[in-house]
Amino acid sequence: MKRVLIITYYWPPNGGAGVYRWLKFSKYLPGHGWTPVIYTPSNPERVADDPALLADVSPDLEVIQRPITEPFSLYKRFTGKAQDERVQTAFLREQGGGGWKEDLALWVRSNFFIPDARVWWVRPSINFLKDHLRKHPVDAVITTGPPHSMHLIGRGLKRALGVTWIADFRDPWTDIDFYQQLKLTRWADSLHHRMERSVLQEADRVVTVSWRWADDLARIGGRPVEVVTNGYDVEDLPSPPMPVDDRYSLVHIGSMSATRDCPGLWRVLAERCRQDAAFRERFVLRFVGPVDGSIVESITAAGLSDHVERLGRVDHATAMREMQRARVLLLPINDTPNSAGILPGKLYEYLSVGRPILAIGPAGGDVARVVTAPHLRVDREPSPAQVEALCALFAGDGAFEMPDRERFDRRRLAGAYVQLLDAATGRR
Repeated sequence: MKRVLIITYYWPPNGGAGVYRWLKFSKYLPGHGWTPVIYTPSNPERVADDPALLADVSPDLEVIQRPITEPFSLYKRFTGKAQDERVQTAFLREQGGGGWKEDLALWVRSNFFIPDARVWWVRPSINFLKDHLRKHPVDAVITTGPPHSMHLIGRGLKRALGVTWIADFRDPWTDIDFYQQLKLTRWADSLHHRMERSVLQEADRVVTVSWRWADDLARIGGRPVEVVTNGYDVEDLPSPPMPVDDRYSLVHIGSMSATRDCPGLWRVLAERCRQDAAFRERFVLRFVGPVDGSIVESITAAGLSDHVERLGRVDHATAMREMQRARVLLLPINDTPNSAGILPGKLYEYLSVGRPILAIGPAGGDVARVVTAPHLRVDREPSPAQVEALCALFAGDGAFEMPDRERFDRRRLAGAYVQLLDAATGRR
């Protein structure tokens, strides 16, 4: 068995989208001949509490936890937030704007914490891990970001020890959807780009989760980038299966940030409710997770607010149950310049539960490469034909599966990652 050190900020009992990729790979890598070792903060800022995820952590797994210093307590004190309040990712604001204090805090974060608010953990981690790896060698190191500070730890270990290092990008760096919302000075923007290029060029391998993002990162780094997508774990499927909702439920799981707004869809659904009494009686738009205040305003403006249900943030097991009972699952792709490469992690769990998916995104994007018939992709302003196809999705309540979804099984994807690890380390 070879050993691989995985440096990740997100780890149970922390929940949220960032935790699943390497939680699941660490679960299935041993079956392919690699023993993972996890390095993660002992006191991270919590996105959500989901202790049930610890069930996926083998008692034999070595997990190294070290304290991290983060500026969030200062930020909360300055902006008047409670110390136990969650800091939302991707600029999601459930309560609207935050005023001049939020603007000033964002400017400070953008220009003094580069690449992100976890940068104070980089130097202590390099110093600790240099000594640790001399005593407990590994065959490879994987860093996963965001936060992209994790890649700076890998770069430091590569420079100091010459370890085989794989940089795993769950999201882009300077092409991430909210990068333009950072209040960057020219100096800070230049430093981001220099750091990004150095990571892309110094890592032994670079991996990301979508084909378009691989092309974008390859253009920046001047070298090939490999793709290992996210996926689903069959062991997460609810048992016994949840019955399909009697209502015409259109369900979104996860964070509904401002850039995922679908005003054209809201208007279409509101109009169908006005014209079709039977549809109006049964339709519900259900959000499982935090919703940006601007989305609520957009839905209200369309005249659809009477059909909204909000369950708030839930644990992963509950989210899976809500997916399985949905009549139709909503997958809005962010309306941002990098939209062609966006493949949300929840897409694969949507596929696993066998419910129809309504994707809102670009026809030429990677989402159209994965969401194929019998699922439906429509434009941000649906055409009349797309509207009819959309409404037809609600009629069925039986199995609704994509024939080749098994290629996104986490067990199979772990095998693909091992092939990459073997190539990087010269293992036959």
